[in-house]
Amino acid sequence: MGKADRIKMSKSTRNESLEQQIGRTEYAQAKGRVKLRGRKEGEEEFVNDKLSAEILKQARMQQKEIEEEHGILSVPTKAKTVSLGDNQADEDDEDDCHSGDDMDDVSKYCENIEVDPEDEKALAMFMNPNPQPRITLADIIMGKITEKQTEIQEQFSEVDGTKFRDLDPRVLSMYQGLSVVLQRYRSGKLPKAFKLIPSLQNWEQILYITNPEKWSAAAMYAATRIFTSNLTEKMAQRFFNLVLLPRVRDDIAEYKKLNFHLYQALRKALFKPGAFFKGFLLPLCESGTCSLREAIIVGSVVARCSIPMLHSAAAITKLAEMNYSGANSIFLRIFFEKKYALPYRVIDAAVHHFIKFQMDTREMPVLWHQAMLTFAQRYKADLSSEQKEALLQLLTTQKHHTLTPDIRREILHSTCRDEEIIPEPAMDE
Repeated sequence: MGKADRIKMSKSTRNESLEQQIGRTEYAQAKGRVKLRGRKEGEEEFVNDKLSAEILKQARMQQKEIEEEHGILSVPTKAKTVSLGDNQADEDDEDDCHSGDDMDDVSKYCENIEVDPEDEKALAMFMNPNPQPRITLADIIMGKITEKQTEIQEQFSEVDGTKFRDLDPRVLSMYQGLSVVLQRYRSGKLPKAFKLIPSLQNWEQILYITNPEKWSAAAMYAATRIFTSNLTEKMAQRFFNLVLLPRVRDDIAEYKKLNFHLYQALRKALFKPGAFFKGFLLPLCESGTCSLREAIIVGSVVARCSIPMLHSAAAITKLAEMNYSGANSIFLRIFFEKKYALPYRVIDAAVHHFIKFQMDTREMPVLWHQAMLTFAQRYKADLSSEQKEALLQLLTTQKHHTLTPDIRREILHSTCRDEEIIPEPAMDE
């Protein structure tokens, strides 16, 4: 490397002070120079906001003049609709479906489902001929209020653990006005008075005043989010059974499909799986009137959501023990396809569910055979020898021309749980 050149100083500057030397113009000084970088080829040049606004203004004026000359009336543009997305405090719902991809995925369950009339006719044989009348929140509240009115001497009465007391006229007026808001609710924040309902002791009475049967679908979804997050499991179970279940069934019966917000409400309700099964799924199947369309829509919610094994095992046991309907086979098949490691007690209940139809003279629907095939594919290794023989005997009476051979093959080519696996002897080298 070469040496740096030394700076030569004249003799006249050697005797000057530092201040004088700095002030001399022969030394380098910083210049306020601004570098101008050249634009690359193909780089676009943008117009500032003021000029853009002026250009748009002039374009609108010219367009208006052209329309007036040709006699064309301008049509006002439609206002953009606001999608559901309230900014409430409980925004911990990581699976809320507001994206376009998720809405497309869910839309196939919300659209009109074509049901074969022959399938409905076959499943009608297994439905309850004398169903019990559906009980709603209004029926229970009115019954309790009637009982309360008979106890005039007491300040308030307690029925089924719920206290009913005379409401302040201001509170009554406030929640009656809130019912009007909930009927027209589309998106945004809910009033604080509604968010306080889960913390009230007489929350059922206050909820009845808001008239849940007339809530909009978006309000039902927002209410389900609040009640699922803030109510206990027992209270959430009553909300699902008395408010959410009748609304979902009425919507499917009227429109032959389920509103997207109500579909999202079911997904949110599954955040408390125990309350959802006890308050929604099991009562729906126990009613004996669950249609094929209702089972498919609700089953799609169960299939899409992650559910703990113990809750699913309890639901499988209850579905296997109750009176049979076509909806039972749909839900059992969905639970079997989740591939849980089920306890032997649940396996035994499922086997008994199928074996009890051995002496049934009715022709079992295709849904029943499909559920049995899925069970055989997933849990054939968990069967005992006696259960394996009983299922093979069942296939001689309950047959399906397509599915029965597959079921028999799965059961025959399986190892039972009570059979010892003898290891093969090692080969001599």
